[in-house]
Amino acid sequence: MHNIKILFLKELKSYFNSPMAYIFLILFAIFTGYFFTNTFFLINQSDMRSLFGIVPLIYLFFIPAVTMSLIAKENSSGTMEIISTLPIKDSEFVIGKFLAATTLIIIGLGFTLIHFFTLLAVGTNIDLGAVLCGYIGLILVGAFYASIGTFTSSLTDNQVVAFIIAITIVLVFFLLDKLLFFMPSGLGGLLQFISVDYHLSNISRGVIDSRNLIYFGSMIAIFLLTTMRNLEMRKWR
Repeated sequence: MHNIKILFLKELKSYFNSPMAYIFLILFAIFTGYFFTNTFFLINQSDMRSLFGIVPLIYLFFIPAVTMSLIAKENSSGTMEIISTLPIKDSEFVIGKFLAATTLIIIGLGFTLIHFFTLLAVGTNIDLGAVLCGYIGLILVGAFYASIGTFTSSLTDNQVVAFIIAITIVLVFFLLDKLLFFMPSGLGGLLQFISVDYHLSNISRGVIDSRNLIYFGSMIAIFLLTTMRNLEMRKWR
């Protein structure tokens, strides 16, 4: 646990020691603010649903960009060989990196709370339970995509390649339930359950089902365990 904390703080600090964190947070705030104000002033839709609808789309590109360097930079710079000689387990290394990326995503979501307080200030009646569930859903989706980005970053030394692979995998999970019409009927239920948007929409309605939590927990674990396995294999090459 001590090593995870050290790696987590080191990675999080490295984000803020470079322009990466500031660019991510500023652009994330600009994009979410633009789409929220569009619905607020132009469509007169004064709730958080528009925000919760656009954030997963922004995730598709922002999270792969945030995670592409997590492990790829260690491979390209040669520091992975040094890290492998330290008394650090692969699991601690991967979890520390993953938690740092997830924390940055949560900080970005924190900036969107200004829209929530704006609605409260203008006297809008808001379902607090639905808002809380919406944010929980966005955090879970962000963590899931961060686990995918962590995995793809371990596959290559090239950050751009890791970025492209991460976007591809994330898009597949995002689009699965939108392509059911083209899929065999027998696979419809399975593909819908695997899709991210199906579970996020369930949570955003204000009800957190154990099946949704199991889905996100399982998918995050699968990608992180696969990342650990990949690092182990690279050591023996």
